[in-house]
Amino acid sequence: MTASPHPANPDRPDDDSEGSQPAHDEPHTSGVSSRLNWLRAGVLGANDGIVSVAGLVVGVAALSTDRGPILTAGVAGLVAGAVSMALGEYVSVSTQRDTERALLATERHELEHTPDAELDELIAMYQNKGLSEETARRVAEELTAHDAFAAHVDIELGIDPDALANPISAALSSAISFTVGAMLPLIAILAPPPGVRVPVTFVAVLLALALTGAVSAQLGGASRRRAVVRVVVGGALAMIITYAVGQLLGVAGV
Repeated sequence: MTASPHPANPDRPDDDSEGSQPAHDEPHTSGVSSRLNWLRAGVLGANDGIVSVAGLVVGVAALSTDRGPILTAGVAGLVAGAVSMALGEYVSVSTQRDTERALLATERHELEHTPDAELDELIAMYQNKGLSEETARRVAEELTAHDAFAAHVDIELGIDPDALANPISAALSSAISFTVGAMLPLIAILAPPPGVRVPVTFVAVLLALALTGAVSAQLGGASRRRAVVRVVVGGALAMIITYAVGQLLGVAGV
């Protein structure tokens, strides 16, 4: 019987450990785990968009107060980043899917040509999980009689043949999440008057990063405080460095 997932308890103490949630808080179905992985990837993609474009527009704002150059740089960074993220995700997930398909094909070939050896292998794997030889043999034989291929790919490969990753969906999700994140610093730098553009952008970006850090930590069952500190400090450093570079270029008359 498949256990239902239990959501993490938001009231649990927030310690400094990076360990996983207790076992009873972990999702136990591949569908739930897959959805959580995609959600974490979306949050991280938005985080990348925030930091990348924030650093870019703050650097340009340090050099020029005109909206035109800031808008041009921000939009260019948004488009380039979204395309880069989408292409990277497409290549990565395509490679993963090709590898999984090759492993599944190998497993089918082995089951077809060496079924006895595959049964012995399945028995040994269940014994390694703590079952007695008699129980392991009974479980392996019953699962093999029901669906030998499903039994092997589950315990041996950890792959669900009916839920292989889709590279196109991954690419679109990555591009969309990056774009959504990148829109925030772009709006924050363009909306206020010139005198407060950079401070407003700093505050908006750091608040957004704190939110994405907390959400990603909650999804992964890690310490929210440490995750928030990491992304906020990283984002602040990125903006400070790019702002300083913009100031230096302005002083140099570039």
